[in-house]
Amino acid sequence: MPTAAASDGVKLYYEEVGAGTPVVFVHEFADDVRGWAPQVKFFARRYRTIAFNARGYPPSDVPQDPERYSQAQAASDIKAVLDHLGLAKAHVVGMSMGGYATLHFGLDHPERALSIVVAGAGYGSVAADRSTFHKDTDHVIAQFESGMTKVAEFYTRGPTRVQFIAKDPVGWKEFYDRFASGSALGHANTMRGVQRRRPSVFELEDKLVKCEVPTLIMTGDEDDPCLEPGIFMKRKMRAAGLVVIPNSGHAINLEEPDLFNRALLDFFTAVDAGRWPRRDPASQTGSSILPKSR
Repeated sequence: MPTAAASDGVKLYYEEVGAGTPVVFVHEFADDVRGWAPQVKFFARRYRTIAFNARGYPPSDVPQDPERYSQAQAASDIKAVLDHLGLAKAHVVGMSMGGYATLHFGLDHPERALSIVVAGAGYGSVAADRSTFHKDTDHVIAQFESGMTKVAEFYTRGPTRVQFIAKDPVGWKEFYDRFASGSALGHANTMRGVQRRRPSVFELEDKLVKCEVPTLIMTGDEDDPCLEPGIFMKRKMRAAGLVVIPNSGHAINLEEPDLFNRALLDFFTAVDAGRWPRRDPASQTGSSILPKSR
């Protein structure tokens, strides 16, 4: 079983297939490496694809101490996988929790990223929703004491998951089964150490405006908690593009795999060709119609 050692010795299970420019996939809280199957099948035809399970998600190690889980550690774990595989750089694609980790990886280790894709990230960032976010995460953490099945019953049917159920009930059931089979301890500690404590996207403004890594931000148009943070990142990051997938909730890589894959392929192709642009300052003059004064 292939594993990479994190900076603190935690073993991270990974899978790789294909050849060419490397692409690393970083999964969401409610899924694992298997949730990237639609992307791995597509991109392995053209790229060296790598997907790994975060700490707390077997067969990766499940540390018992919640202090060994953090947003900084999640970003560092991406670097550990690259280091283990001897990869100087890679395209890094993250979904939700993985999107947050990917964003921080790009901010903290820009020299290691060919590009970053930040999908479905930002839940809990809006100031007015911050207290509700903490209240909700505390509730979910407490429910893990009763096991994964109890949490899966409500977590996979939330307001940004019902779109997936309606579109693809078979795919949603596979997603449900993956989540229900996970580690209750690993998920509880991940929510304690990573989810609940992570900074708001809006608190990262100073770092975002300095980031030059080619970035693609993606969200579903019905993923309400992530829409405002997505637009904020687009406005602040000089090399960022924004894709909003219509009539879609949170799990856009599974809800709309064809649209998701095509957007990624176009993005990677532009980056690899040196054709992904920085935003022209002339597009931000403070006026809707007037150009910058000369």
